[in-house]
Amino acid sequence: MDDLRRIDLNLLLTLQALLAEKHVTRAALRLYKSQPAVSHALAQLRDIFQDPLLTRQGGGMALTPRARELQQPLEAALGQLNALLHQGEFDASLAVRRFRLALSDYAAHLLLPPLLRRLRAQAPGIDLAISQASREAMLAQLADGEIDLALGVFPDAPGDIKRETLFEEHFVSVADRRSQPPKGDLPLPQWLERPHVLVAMRPDAENEIDAALKAQGMRRHVALTLPHWSASTEVLAGTDLILTVASRALAKVAAGKALRQFKPPFDLPSFSFQQAWHGRRDSDPALCWLRSVVISCC
Repeated sequence: MDDLRRIDLNLLLTLQALLAEKHVTRAALRLYKSQPAVSHALAQLRDIFQDPLLTRQGGGMALTPRARELQQPLEAALGQLNALLHQGEFDASLAVRRFRLALSDYAAHLLLPPLLRRLRAQAPGIDLAISQASREAMLAQLADGEIDLALGVFPDAPGDIKRETLFEEHFVSVADRRSQPPKGDLPLPQWLERPHVLVAMRPDAENEIDAALKAQGMRRHVALTLPHWSASTEVLAGTDLILTVASRALAKVAAGKALRQFKPPFDLPSFSFQQAWHGRRDSDPALCWLRSVVISCC
């Protein structure tokens, strides 16, 4: 316990920001402190831990092995301390806090409008910082403490990641109306022959549609991969492209685009859309409140 006298909570909070941001200036902005103050704190932390913690690498900074070892225990300790101080005490109307969320373009389109309306009405001191990443990156960011909450599809999350289903979703296909049969849906052989659009963060990212096709001994030709849902519907008009996405993503597609939705002509299972957080934040009253608000917006 004597070693605890050498460090104060502010230094630990600064260390948390430095390990997450890997950048002195960004850490200073996150903490609402000056850059010289954070640089001075970093020097103190290097002395306490007898390690550089951050080192120059290429055009930026990288964590040392010792810093990576510290990251998860530090997040867990600060989370538990915060829960200890505020257990059962969270007044959203008075709270001043920023939550870091990772979500897809689809989730942002679906959830951010009602979520922001709720926050502005009930908790005007709550800010959101939104990032976009693949599901694998979201899980890694939760583990590293870089984000507070992730929204997406997480069928294979590690055991220390907590998940809660927000709603069940299913896939639909959509294409230019003029490229479809005048009566009925597109048969499977013609569906497979047509070029397809895939919405994914990376061209090689795994996705439920191609996994389902592979399981049935089939494959499709993906002519366009892009990370933005909004653009994916814009490219369909006047082409033979087919887009297969979660049904709620198309709820607000304008009829004037001359697009037609139809059921994919093969067995494509439904899936759970979830919110995920790290187990060490399970008892954080503020995050519990935010998760309840997210649920109510669904």
